[in-house]
Amino acid sequence: MDETTLNSIARPEKNGGRMIVGTLLIAVGFLAILLPFVVGIAVTAVIGWLLLVAGVVHLIYCWHSRSTGAVVWQLLIAVLYLYVGFYMVFHPARGLVTLTLLLASYFVIEGVIELVLYFRLRRSHRAGWFLWDGLITLLLGILIWTHWPISSVWVLGTLIGISLLISGFARLFSRPTFGPVGLI
Repeated sequence: MDETTLNSIARPEKNGGRMIVGTLLIAVGFLAILLPFVVGIAVTAVIGWLLLVAGVVHLIYCWHSRSTGAVVWQLLIAVLYLYVGFYMVFHPARGLVTLTLLLASYFVIEGVIELVLYFRLRRSHRAGWFLWDGLITLLLGILIWTHWPISSVWVLGTLIGISLLISGFARLFSRPTFGPVGLI
């Protein structure tokens, strides 16, 4: 027996888990693309609940702070988190509209930064990737922003669906070599 045969006997491939995860991610990705508004509302609610929990944590930490300045800052942060969390949980459609505007703003800012990075690195090898990244990100941000608030209905769910699809296909068609770590 050669070394390859011994390795395959000692450590069999775990394709089953990878295939199941990949297939589930693809199915959920398609579902997210088909129902982008529902996914957007669900994401908004989850973010709202996370902000509520973070607000409570800041309130608790506020009571354990020693200086007046720390108490004031922790209290302000807690109030902000709680306010935004309640807003998103109890008004998820409005929260989705707000998240979409923030996402568009993020894409515009990131696109501009990537373009600046390209112009600083344009003489280096493969700097063109920064140009493409910047242009596509900037155009996506402008597209979302110019169609806002109508774009709120489809943007978040569609982008999440695309991400899930890509992750699923990556797991199905890749052959990771993570070794004995046990990652699928």
